[in-house]
Amino acid sequence: MSLQWHEFASKAQLDTALATHIAERLKAAIDARGAASLAVSGGRTPAGMFAALAQSAIDWRRVNITLVDERWVQPDHADSNERSVREHLLQGPAAQAHFISLVNGAATPHEALTAIEARLAIFPSPIDVLILGMGDDGHTASLFPNAAELETACASAAQLAAVTPPVAPHQRITLTLPTIAKAREVIVHITGDSKKALLQTALGEDKPVPLQYPIRRVLDRVATNKSVFWTA
Repeated sequence: MSLQWHEFASKAQLDTALATHIAERLKAAIDARGAASLAVSGGRTPAGMFAALAQSAIDWRRVNITLVDERWVQPDHADSNERSVREHLLQGPAAQAHFISLVNGAATPHEALTAIEARLAIFPSPIDVLILGMGDDGHTASLFPNAAELETACASAAQLAAVTPPVAPHQRITLTLPTIAKAREVIVHITGDSKKALLQTALGEDKPVPLQYPIRRVLDRVATNKSVFWTA
C-alpha cells in the first residue's frame, strides 16, 4: 500500500486533523472489536495533538495506550516520554484510558524486557493506530542507525527490544520493527522543512537494507494503512 501524505498550513491545523483522525480510528476499533489500542511517540511534537485528542468523545475506558518507545528513565524525569503522555494526553476524558508503561525499576531495559513483555500481554494486538516520530538521523521509535541492537530489533519476533543509542542519551526500550509493521495503521507525525526533506531522501534512497535509514526500513515493511502528517 502506498504512503499517503497530509500537509497542513499550521501546526494547530495538523494537531486538530490528526487528533480527529485518530479518534475516528479508535471509535471504529471499539465498534468492531470492543476495544482499541494506540501506541504513541514522545517528544515535543505531539503535545498539541495529545491535548486535542484528550478531549475527543470516545469511550476511553475501552482504549489501551502505550508508547512506541521510551528512554530508560523514571516517569518523573524530564526526558520521560511517559511523563509527556501523562501531562498532555491522559487528561480530561482520556484520563479513563488504560495506559501501559514501558519502564520498571530494573537497572537497564535489557534486564526488564521479560517483565514488560508480560505487562503488554493484555494489550490488544495488532495495534489499531501507531504514531511514529523521526529523528534528524532518520531513526524512528528507538531504531537508531548503527546501534549495536538495531538488527535484532528489526528482526525479533518479540514485541520489545532494548537499544543503546550510539549518540543520543539514555538507553531505550522500543517496540520491534515487526511489531510496528503489524499495526493496522501507522502514521508518521513530523514538522519542519528539514524533517520533510530527510524523509523524502530516505524514501528515495536505493541502498541495501542494512544501510537504509530506519524510517525507510519500517515504512517498507508496513503493508497496511500508512501515512505522513506534516506541517512546516
